Amino acid sequence: MSDGLVCDGCGEPLLLDSDVRYILDVRGYAAYDVLEITREDLEKDLSAEVDRLTRALDDVDAREAEDSIHREFRFDLCPACWKRFVKDPLGGVKRSEDEE
Repeated sequence: MSDGLVCDGCGEPLLLDSDVRYILDVRGYAAYDVLEITREDLEKDLSAEVDRLTRALDDVDAREAEDSIHREFRFDLCPACWKRFVKDPLGGVKRSEDEE
């Protein structure tokens, strides 16, 4: 009998054959490096710049804008899927040589 928890990797019920499940939290966000502020930057009309940026966002879907800055995921994994993840955490992200 399952308690409703299934592995997000393979779909197998969790906690039936093993007392262990793993929680994987993934957080990604846009990295901004320290900016060098120039005299030209200080002399800009900031309200015009804010207006320009606001207009540029008018046509962007809210979820798309949010996803481009920050996103979090949480997964339940069985021991086998956890082992595969730890062995190759970027397995689904890395480009293969065929794609290059």
